[in-house]
Amino acid sequence: MSISVRDTFSRFISGLDLADLVVNADLLQLSCDAIEDLHAETSPHQQLSSTLSLRHKLVQQSNCTIIAFATSPLSTKDHILQGGDLVSSSTLKEQKFPLFDFLRSKGNPSFSILGVAVNLFKAYFQELSQLKDQIHDSTTEELLVNSRLIVSGHSLGGTIASLFTLWLLDNIKKTTRRNQLPFCITFGSPLIGDQGLQRAISEHSQWNSCFLHVAAFKDLSPGIFITSQPNPQYMPFGTYFFCSELGCNCVEDPEVVSWLLKSTITPVSAEEMGIDDYSGIVKHLKSRLIMKDNSQLGQPVTPSLRPEMILQLKAIGFEITAQQQNNIINDLISEWERHENRKAQQMKAIDPNEKLNIVKIRMANLEWYKKDCKAKGVGYYDSYKNLYFTRDGEVTKHKKVLFDYWKNSVEDFERKPQKEGAFMPETWLFAGTNYRRMVEPLDIAQYYKQTGKRDYLTYGRSRHYILLEQWQKEQTEKLAGPPNDKKKQSVAGILTEDSCFWMKVEEALISCKLLRDETSSTSEKQSAREFLNIFEQYVMDQINNYAVSPEIFLEKSSFTKWWKDFQEIIETSHNSPLTDFMKNRRYRQYERGQF
Repeated sequence: MSISVRDTFSRFISGLDLADLVVNADLLQLSCDAIEDLHAETSPHQQLSSTLSLRHKLVQQSNCTIIAFATSPLSTKDHILQGGDLVSSSTLKEQKFPLFDFLRSKGNPSFSILGVAVNLFKAYFQELSQLKDQIHDSTTEELLVNSRLIVSGHSLGGTIASLFTLWLLDNIKKTTRRNQLPFCITFGSPLIGDQGLQRAISEHSQWNSCFLHVAAFKDLSPGIFITSQPNPQYMPFGTYFFCSELGCNCVEDPEVVSWLLKSTITPVSAEEMGIDDYSGIVKHLKSRLIMKDNSQLGQPVTPSLRPEMILQLKAIGFEITAQQQNNIINDLISEWERHENRKAQQMKAIDPNEKLNIVKIRMANLEWYKKDCKAKGVGYYDSYKNLYFTRDGEVTKHKKVLFDYWKNSVEDFERKPQKEGAFMPETWLFAGTNYRRMVEPLDIAQYYKQTGKRDYLTYGRSRHYILLEQWQKEQTEKLAGPPNDKKKQSVAGILTEDSCFWMKVEEALISCKLLRDETSSTSEKQSAREFLNIFEQYVMDQINNYAVSPEIFLEKSSFTKWWKDFQEIIETSHNSPLTDFMKNRRYRQYERGQF
């Protein structure tokens, strides 16, 4: 039996876990309370006005900061449908309101947003800008709140909450920490965009998981544009939390969300539910079993999936008996089964177990390559960089397979919301760390082979390396300490711990070249000297910690070449721990773990 990526990463938080986390943290109830308070502050004049207006409230709680949005008068079916036309990104640009133009890309050149929502956003843009300045520092590009930021709203207020969250996400400094991103919770919000908007949000791996849309069974608003249009263009994004007095079910798959939005509403059952209705349902959530759309990607659909689907539909309010299942329910379940079957077939090509075996074989090939190069008197980094041997060209194929596998794995992990303090499973992270230490040096070699290339960290490093390194450091931070005897004794066979070590060597070689070059400016030479001073100390720190492979000291090593260049530049009186280490050939003791 194949295992899905979700199963493989057993500590990932799925849509269900995200909902469970929110419920347990009281974020749903706190958000409802903030919106209800905002409604209570509405004056009778505002409620009777024929003009739609927008208000917001900033609430500080012990474990979060909440921004609540509400409209006056309370938005109804008519308000939503009257402004239900989609406004394209090109039209917004023509109207000189390209605020959301960041959602466009070469692969996704256009998108459309719900007209009533974007027009309301434009009308209150000054007030929304002031609110943004309260919670966001445009200089540092960081949030100014000390707790998790929740952005919430009901009905049309929910559409503004979604747009405001997207605006914040684009303005927040790129971060690998998910708790530094805002989290949007909407109640009974209509869909706000087309497939272009859905695709644009999905392209940002972290953004899609920043949205939780709460949709009550039989509430008209969430699916109004799917049920009222013969060929609906509106598409969902984020996680949907379907709920009723009977329980709730969390769904991430946009196709399944669309089916459920369409199937939970009929002309007879349609209701307009207020925030007080949602608050009443939320009060029951903690005592209910939260059930999930357990797709089990990669597994073939079996007959047992049908009763599970029926259980999930019952959880959100469908009335289904063993004796009588109506045609609509049967059609929905049949379509759901077909959908899961298609996904299962697609996943066969990327079965993680099979992939993992291939990855192990590729890593074994690189480890053999590393040993073979060392036996020939050259490190694998320099062999690959200079193509000393015929086998060097074959390494590129292994590197590409490994790179693609781990890049996709990291993106998939990052896409899933995580409990605070949770990491990749230890065995997986250990494998990812070995991969990074083995393969990133090859990427660095390829980068610096190109004439004139500098600053790999800024211009060449893949983000998945950055994340793997950060997660590894966070996981092992508490274990940090001086090298023990076991580490010293095994140093001869280790991979250099800092996967960017060779980048620093290449930059040190360039710095030596700049110092020798008579055409170099005074500032260039000064920067080169400063870098070399830092690099010299850095190398000695790595040696003291037994964190570098002894391969760096081989005769044909780029590091050895740097050392020779460096000796020609430094004054004869120059003395440092590294100078003493290299001149007295203490690297021989180092390789035996006796330095």
